[in-house]
Amino acid sequence: MEDRSVKSTKFCTQCGHPITRQIPQNDDHVRAVCSSCGHVHYENPKMVVGTIPVFQDRILMCKRNIDPRKGCWTLPAGYLENEESVQQGAVRETLEETRAQVRILSPYRMFNILFVDQIYMMFIAELLSQDFGPTTESTDVRLFSQSNIPWNEIAFDVIRQTLEDYFTDRKNAGEHEFNPESFMFKIKDLEFSPFNGGVLCHKSF
Repeated sequence: MEDRSVKSTKFCTQCGHPITRQIPQNDDHVRAVCSSCGHVHYENPKMVVGTIPVFQDRILMCKRNIDPRKGCWTLPAGYLENEESVQQGAVRETLEETRAQVRILSPYRMFNILFVDQIYMMFIAELLSQDFGPTTESTDVRLFSQSNIPWNEIAFDVIRQTLEDYFTDRKNAGEHEFNPESFMFKIKDLEFSPFNGGVLCHKSF
């Protein structure tokens, strides 16, 4: 499990002096506080947004060209930028990682991943054409049917859970046109297991 203190702010963004960890006056959380000027740095979770790009009975995946998990397969996703909606961010990340144009169909999964301070928001999206391919962020981009998914090479547990949920919902929906009611939006918690070093998934809503 990653040590959160390693990721914390080390030096003050106002004066450059070292940061201490303490509870500021009139607060109830431990914060990153400057040891010199007293400036409080508020550290918040990162929002990751992405898509499940669907083309007929296949989905588009990309092989990571950056760490962590370089060389493993994933769905296109990345950090949300300032001044963009979660939908815009998901479409942008898909374009940057796969060169693919997509249209958002519906929100699908939100994952709370507290042990790495991240929130994932994944959308089901329609792949608008087969004009896709490698980018600086991906060495390979392919359409996969369910039987050909490289399950042993999936980059992250949150991506594996998203794929498993999607294929389960698709099986239950049958051979019909996309219906959002068959792919209900759900919020889930991913928790680190200290017993086996793995990740456990719990449905919240």
